[in-house]
Amino acid sequence: MVDGERIAGVWTHVWVRPLRAGGGYFVQDLFAYADGAIRGADLRAGTLDALSEAFARGRLAVADPAVERGGGAVEGSWTVRYPYALTPERFVVEARDEIERLNGRPTSSDLCWEALWRFHRDPSPAQLELLRAAYLAVPAHRRVFVLGDMDSQDRPLRILVTGVGRQIEPDGPVVTGEMYQGALDYLERCRRGVDEADLQRDARLADGPAGADSASVVLHETVYPRGWPSDPGLFMLRNEYPAAISFGGCNYPSIVHAYWALSAANRHDHDRIRDTPAQRDARDLGRSVSRRAGWPTMRVAVMAALLRTKFAQHPDAAAVLTATGDARISYTGLDSPFWIDRGPAEGRNWIGRLLELIRSELAADLFLAD
Repeated sequence: MVDGERIAGVWTHVWVRPLRAGGGYFVQDLFAYADGAIRGADLRAGTLDALSEAFARGRLAVADPAVERGGGAVEGSWTVRYPYALTPERFVVEARDEIERLNGRPTSSDLCWEALWRFHRDPSPAQLELLRAAYLAVPAHRRVFVLGDMDSQDRPLRILVTGVGRQIEPDGPVVTGEMYQGALDYLERCRRGVDEADLQRDARLADGPAGADSASVVLHETVYPRGWPSDPGLFMLRNEYPAAISFGGCNYPSIVHAYWALSAANRHDHDRIRDTPAQRDARDLGRSVSRRAGWPTMRVAVMAALLRTKFAQHPDAAAVLTATGDARISYTGLDSPFWIDRGPAEGRNWIGRLLELIRSELAADLFLAD
């Protein structure tokens, strides 16, 4: 979490040499995040350059150096296509690929596929050179997985990038015209399979947006000691924003007042919460009183009804909500994890989800009105 934003990441194990002399390597977690940060394994500077330097100094290793590993496949072997050995240099390239993937940008494998399709459309020497460069840019230990075919592995690619009349190093055959045509035929079958998968995907997503979803909208809990700004913008969507509502025959200064007042078991506590001036004080008081029977089973419906009332009675707030488009709404704050977004392990983000539902209802109302 950085400034309330959830940054996606991935992790793996590395071997770390302790700073004290004579200590053996031990396993630690290493994390790579979408913002480029590298954490764990006692790295002082959390960058890819720092990771490369730690490997170069022998501070980190991809496997325990004390364990001898004999045998294994020959690098570049044609007859037995095992992944190449994982080296520190290849590890760093894969880490860079993971950061690209976390950001929704193409990895080296994705770029290889793009070059492959360009070559499929235009099998010219120039496109072949681009394909060869893209293939070699994939971390060597990941190349056998590029095509996603564990029977053929990357052999069709190696045939294409080697070219007719040349030997596939170090123990492979000389590429014949028949072999080359077989690789082209394989590529054509792949293209047909991708086209069929695209058609099936489009059918499944036929009722979705034409383009990518909008970026997420995060509604942070914010304190304004001197009063709300003249243009509160997205803060109008917060439950503590002073948008008074009339609900069930009572007037409430905000959603916070209404929710906690309605949760109270007796009328006296209801009125005290309703009449508390500050939203935070109303919430604190509401948390301290007895809850009405069965409240956990009805609270989502009550919150949904209150939010619908708010946006029906405050068109300016409804306009702000609909302006968020199809963005995912992440609602943060000090409320229960049931209501707020605290990542997949805790927060269920029910307020954010209800806001998305009501936004959809507002859009449907406009559609039906036409």
